[in-house]
Amino acid sequence: MSAARVVVTGGGGFIGSHLVDELVVRGDEVTVFDGVAPGDLETRPGTSARHVVGDIRDDTALSGAIVPGVDVVYHMAAVVGVDQYLSRPLDVIDINFGGTRAVVERACQVGARVVLASTSEVFGKNPAVPWKEDGDRLLGPTTTDRWTYATSKALAEHLTFAFARQHGLAATVVRYFNVYGPRQRPAYVVSRSVHRALNGLPPVVYDQGRQTRCLTYVADAVEATLSAGTVPEAVGQVFNIGSMRESTVADVVELVGRLTGGGTPAVTVDTGSRLGTAYEDLPRRIPDNTRARTMLNWDCGTALETGIARTVAWARANPWWLAGGDTGAE
Repeated sequence: MSAARVVVTGGGGFIGSHLVDELVVRGDEVTVFDGVAPGDLETRPGTSARHVVGDIRDDTALSGAIVPGVDVVYHMAAVVGVDQYLSRPLDVIDINFGGTRAVVERACQVGARVVLASTSEVFGKNPAVPWKEDGDRLLGPTTTDRWTYATSKALAEHLTFAFARQHGLAATVVRYFNVYGPRQRPAYVVSRSVHRALNGLPPVVYDQGRQTRCLTYVADAVEATLSAGTVPEAVGQVFNIGSMRESTVADVVELVGRLTGGGTPAVTVDTGSRLGTAYEDLPRRIPDNTRARTMLNWDCGTALETGIARTVAWARANPWWLAGGDTGAE
């Protein structure tokens, strides 16, 4: 396969930086567009990628990255995380939707293919799991900030496919399910638990950890994303990218404790008391990943214990990450 010209928005972030690593290894010509300069992001890989710094909503800045001749734009830039939904709901909406509008418009202008990073959150609290890509969406009230992310990402999907239908944009959407691994900020169940354990702090478990999640190692998510940007049949499709192995949050936290040598009893937190009415948790979140397995020839091959062990080993080797703050929220 010949080298491609690729742009990764949000390429300094968690999944984006791993994606950049793999693209460079493949020999592609990679441009990273991010709001933070390379020297200011410890998560950014030290690769040969070109970097353009700018606001994802700025058409002029984007035009310096998404130039004529670009083959694929992987649009990973977003505001994500429960702590962000609750503290920056306006930014979540404006950046996730407005930024996507700017990216797809520019991609249309230069004739580039787009892969939009979306989320399992678009399904909301639909109780009919596992969710297929065309499953119904059931969201909470607009007065609950927790739903800003799900809504902004769903609208970004609508926008992307609207450009496809009206302007011929070649587009694919990938919906990630609870991706974890090295470089993730300690605001999610695995990263937070690893961070706290290696800093000698007890794990935090919300609502006794009864919620279930299907955790997906970042290397598996990147593999699926690359296929979504190269397989011809993926154009016009939406793919659930996630493991179908369901684990309770309590079991995940216990596994982290075992792999880190911890064992401190967990601090249990009541979601309602801690986060108030601005947040609603989901009891189960399970993908049907048949379409990705069939069309992308992809499988979520990393076992949970293996992925967490790799994450722990990376964390031990990167004291700057351990020295960073722990948000304490999933």
